[in-house]
Amino acid sequence: MKDRRVVVTGLGMLTPVGLDTEMSWKALLEGTSGIGLITQFDASEYPVRIAGEIEGFDPEKYIAFKEIKKMDRFIHLAMAASEMAMNDSGLVVNDENANRVGVVIGSGIGGLPAIERHHTVLMEKGHRRISPFFIPMLIINLASGQVSMKYGAKGPNTAVATACATGTHAIGDAFKIIQRGEADAIIAGGTESVITPLAVSGFASMKALSTHNDEPTKASRPFDKERDGFVMGEGSGIVVLEELESALKRGARIHAEVIGYGMSGDAYHMTSPAPEGEGMARCMDSAIKDAGIDPSLITYINAHGTSTKFNDEHETSAIKRVLGGHAKTVAISSTKSMTGHLLGAAGGVEAVISVLSIVNSIVPPTINLKNPDPECDLDYVPNVSREIDIECALSNSFGFGGTNACLVFRKYSGD
Repeated sequence: MKDRRVVVTGLGMLTPVGLDTEMSWKALLEGTSGIGLITQFDASEYPVRIAGEIEGFDPEKYIAFKEIKKMDRFIHLAMAASEMAMNDSGLVVNDENANRVGVVIGSGIGGLPAIERHHTVLMEKGHRRISPFFIPMLIINLASGQVSMKYGAKGPNTAVATACATGTHAIGDAFKIIQRGEADAIIAGGTESVITPLAVSGFASMKALSTHNDEPTKASRPFDKERDGFVMGEGSGIVVLEELESALKRGARIHAEVIGYGMSGDAYHMTSPAPEGEGMARCMDSAIKDAGIDPSLITYINAHGTSTKFNDEHETSAIKRVLGGHAKTVAISSTKSMTGHLLGAAGGVEAVISVLSIVNSIVPPTINLKNPDPECDLDYVPNVSREIDIECALSNSFGFGGTNACLVFRKYSGD
């Protein structure tokens, strides 16, 4: 059976630079940083005091008040981004199609805030004070579960947990499920919210985080020689993927087509990428081959670009390995320079950004790129967004444990 074509009909994201898709996209094009001092707990004595927080988020806009306490914040964010994506798509789940509509939403860490809060309750007040909703509010698959229940989606319902590659794997898995004919539409992406004492302490102890506490907006600086680590952020990025004929039949607006998905494993180190980005390169190459296109059609890359020394250098090497001489002509940007690293939500948000870049023929910049690392010598769209006609965009995500995921999106032409 010939593989079915899969398109993007809905987009939703909330990030440290915006409470919805439109606000986030506008801020990204303007090169706005969402990094500031941590307010979710008192970090004044911590070595890292900065993060990308979502300010002013009100879960009551998206979730019934009595249900809010049954979910941790990462689920709140997923519910919000999913509603944005579903509203954008116009997809209605009913008795006729419910079994053919699925949900694949992942998180890298899940309900760590709930764990920290309830551990304190246990130690101070005893086991009888633990909420009966504690387990459902923290486990990763309840983001998918809650979204499926909200819309009555009875098709495939799974969750992905592959660290920083989570959102990309979730969308890629959903793409393949639809392509194989096992569903007609899937709500897919990633979500994360773990700006907590334990998470910040853990990442800081690994020396993975930037300590530019005095200049938060300049702390995330991918591909810059002065970069000193990533900045934690929170958010959610969700897409509605749909089989092409299903989308056309209901007259849906099609943002772009998903044409390729690649996965690989480094089998090298817990946190460091393989030398020269060998695993990254295999993943990108796999996605491009799955798409069935010549590498020269890649016009834009939304880089993983974490602002850590080895990731940025190795991703650069990997892009050169896969694209050859064409690598020098491709526009590449790391939107983590503005949002920070959203961990399990990063791939979902960056997929939305990649699609919006195709639709609007403009790519966000890599801000804070003032002193380029000589080892990072490609075109990273420094500091100012750029208008560019995009045929195909590649979105990269690489996670701890050496897990890699890449997606290829193409401008939808209707042919």
